[in-house]
Amino acid sequence: MLTLLILEIWMMNFYWFLQLFIFLKVLFFNIFNRQSIDLYSSVPSPTIGFLGTPTLSRLGSSFLSSSLTRRFTPESLNAPVKKPLLPPSVDDEIQPHKRSTYSLATPAPSRKPSVRFDEKVQVDHGHGIPLGRQSSYGQAVVNGINVLCGVGILSTPYAAKEGGWLGLIILLTFAVLSFYTGLLLRQCLDSSPELETYPDIGQAAFGSTGRIALSIILYVELYASCVDYIILEGDNLSSLFPNAHISLGGFDLNSRRLFSLMTTLAVLPTVWLRDLSVLSYISAGGVVASFLVVFCLFWVGLVDQVGFQNKGTVLNLSTLPVAVGLYGFCYSGHAVFPNIYTSMAEPRKFSSVLLSCFGICSLLYAGTAVMGYKMFGEATESQFTLNMPKDLVASKIAVWATIVNPFTKYALTLSPVAMSLEELLPPRHLKSHVYPMLIRTALVVSTLLVGLSVPFFGLVLSLIGSLLTMLVTLILPPACYLSILRGKVGCIQATICIIIIAVGAVSSAFGTYSALTKIIQNLSS
Repeated sequence: MLTLLILEIWMMNFYWFLQLFIFLKVLFFNIFNRQSIDLYSSVPSPTIGFLGTPTLSRLGSSFLSSSLTRRFTPESLNAPVKKPLLPPSVDDEIQPHKRSTYSLATPAPSRKPSVRFDEKVQVDHGHGIPLGRQSSYGQAVVNGINVLCGVGILSTPYAAKEGGWLGLIILLTFAVLSFYTGLLLRQCLDSSPELETYPDIGQAAFGSTGRIALSIILYVELYASCVDYIILEGDNLSSLFPNAHISLGGFDLNSRRLFSLMTTLAVLPTVWLRDLSVLSYISAGGVVASFLVVFCLFWVGLVDQVGFQNKGTVLNLSTLPVAVGLYGFCYSGHAVFPNIYTSMAEPRKFSSVLLSCFGICSLLYAGTAVMGYKMFGEATESQFTLNMPKDLVASKIAVWATIVNPFTKYALTLSPVAMSLEELLPPRHLKSHVYPMLIRTALVVSTLLVGLSVPFFGLVLSLIGSLLTMLVTLILPPACYLSILRGKVGCIQATICIIIIAVGAVSSAFGTYSALTKIIQNLSS
C-alpha cells in the first residue's frame, strides 16, 4: 500500500510539472494573442428555455453552461502576425460590423471565418441562435444563481462544523464583500467599451502581465474543479456501493478508487467531443439540482425524522481557516459576472440582479449549513450526502442528483484548458484529431491521479477557495478598480477597496496554510 501511495504521488508530481511547463509555454507563446487567454471568460452560450442566455459558469464550484465560443476577426485568424491584446486606440479598434465569432464547438481544423454580426447582436455559429444583450432580468438572476450555487453547497454543513456557529458570520461577510466587488467589476467594464471580459479588465489594469496572471488563476481553478469532481464521484458512489472492489495487475482497487477510475473512463469520451452543446443544455439544470439536494436534506431531517437535535460548537478556532476557504469558495462566480452583465437587455438592473443572486444563494448556503450541522453535529462529513441515511428515498435522490451533475459539467469545465494547449499544435497537425485527443486524455488522466493522491473533497475545496477564489473574488476586483479608475476614486471608496484587499489577502494566507497543512497531515497518517 505504501509503494502504491509513493508511486501515485510521484506520478502526480510528474503530471503537474509536465502540464505546468506546457501551460506556461502556451501563455507566453500567445502573449499577444487573445485566442487562448479569453477561452474562459468570453463565452456566450445557447439559449435554454427560460434561462435565456446562460453564461459560462465557474464550476469552482458551479455548472458551466457554455457553447464555448470565442471571438476572432477574419484578419486575426489568417494573419501570421500576432495582434496586441487590446487596441492601442479607439481609431484602431475593429468596427462592430467587421467582427465575428469562431465557435470552438465546430472542428478546430476548419479555421473558417465565423458569422458576422452588427448592432451588438451576435449569432451562435453552432446553433444559429442570436446572442448579445437579450437576457431579461429573471433570466440573468437564474444564470447568476447557476454560477454561484454549485458543489460548494455540499460542504457548507462541514464548514459550519469546522468554524462553529459564529463562523457563519464569515459566510455573510463574504457575501457582502463579494457583492460589492461584483459591482466594482461592472464599473471597470463601464470605463471603456473595449472591456468585455475579466481578462480584459486584468490587462486594462496591469497590462499583459495582468491578463496572463489572471488567466493562469482561472485555468488552474478550472483544472482543480475537475479534480474535485473526480473526488466527489468516488466518495458518493462508494457510499452507495461500499463493497465494490476489483484487483488489477496486483493492485487492489477499493470502492472509492474503483469508482474514481470508472468516472474517469465515463467522462473521457465527453471530453473528446467538439460539439458540447448537448452537455451545455443539460448542465444548465444546476439550479434545479442544487435546490433538489437541499430539499432532500430538509425532508430527511423533518419528514423522515432524523431530527435537528445536535447543538454544535459556538466557535472552533483551530479549524476556522478551513471554514474560511469553504465559505469563500461559495462565492466564486466573478469570472462570469462580466458575461452576465454584457448579456443583459437592461444592464442598469445589474446591481439588482447581483443582489438577488447573492441574497438567494446566501440564504440557501446558510440554511443548508444550519440544517446539516444540526442534523449530524460533529460527525458531519465533507459532503452532507455522505451522512444521509442510505435506506431513505430522499437520501438516494440527493446522492444521485449529486452524482449525475458532474458528468455533464466535467467536459465543459476542462475544455477551455484543453483548447488552450491545443493552440500549440503546429499548423501541419491542425487537421489531425489524434493530437487533441492525446492532450485531452492526458489532462483527464492527470485529474484522476491528483484526485486519487489527494482524496479529500472538503480540504481541496477549501484550498481552491482560499488560494484561487479569494484572488478572483476579493483581491483582484478592487485592485483592478483602483488601477483603472485611478484619479477618479474618492478617499472613502479607496479605503473600502484597500480593506477588502486586506481581508482577502489575510483570509487567503490563513486558509491556504491551514488547508495545505491538513492535506499533508492526512497524507502522512
